[in-house]
Amino acid sequence: MKLNKDTNILIVGLGVIGGGYAKALFDKGYKVSCITKNQSDIDYAIENEMISFGTTEVDSELIEKSELIIFALYPSVFIDWVKTYKHLFRAGTVITDVSGVKSSVVYTVQELLIDTGVEFISHHPMAGRERSGVEYSTPSVFKGANFIITPTKSNTDSAIELISALGEILGFKSISLLSPEKHDSMIAFLSQLTHAIAVALMNANESEGLEKYTGDSFRDLTRIAKINDLMWSELFELNKEALLLEMDTFIDKFKEIRRLLAEGDTDGMRREMRAAAKRRELFDKPI
Repeated sequence: MKLNKDTNILIVGLGVIGGGYAKALFDKGYKVSCITKNQSDIDYAIENEMISFGTTEVDSELIEKSELIIFALYPSVFIDWVKTYKHLFRAGTVITDVSGVKSSVVYTVQELLIDTGVEFISHHPMAGRERSGVEYSTPSVFKGANFIITPTKSNTDSAIELISALGEILGFKSISLLSPEKHDSMIAFLSQLTHAIAVALMNANESEGLEKYTGDSFRDLTRIAKINDLMWSELFELNKEALLLEMDTFIDKFKEIRRLLAEGDTDGMRREMRAAAKRRELFDKPI
């Protein structure tokens, strides 16, 4: 299957990521419909030219005619959705999801779809916003960002090419392939640990009035502390072992920097700072 302007695309879950996908695709002339929980989100999306049609009902006719279905739901909700409505998928349909954990999702859903003629291939857009809701969605966050596809041995080359094309159309710069296991190990460090640190830092000092004195460094470091607790607690739990390992590694490194300070080892502290500064350059987004 090729992704073209005649492809019927359905997005299930019109939040900040689903909305960003819808807007990016619709603006480029693709046919985008949605199923989502709240009618107000559909009204907003139609008013802002993000979709051509939306419904709060599980519309069997809409699902059957959809050739690419993108799920932007919490992992547990996505799995339950597939369990309940998999009989509505048409053979030949490709489905994908944007969830932040893979091992606990990918194999379960692929097993559910055995013998249906439906292919599930997962991916993860490494872009987002600290606020949730379609009204905060914008495709601008995808520009220059990373896009990870997590195929398994059950996936076809054509499905990988399809989702790669989706990433390019959405505006992502770097498209990579990782196994679900490698993805979860990586994401525990790059995303989940960083959110845990932001939450801990934000709650480490509850003195009143600090917001009157802070500079950009604290704001930048804690931006993601404005967190969706329902979603992120689920992501943490689904990737618990990998995240605990990264937490322990971080604690060890933090203790090492504390030791250097306590012992007055200025040279050691400067080595750590120079190493961090040099490595950080690799992570800057190209202009």
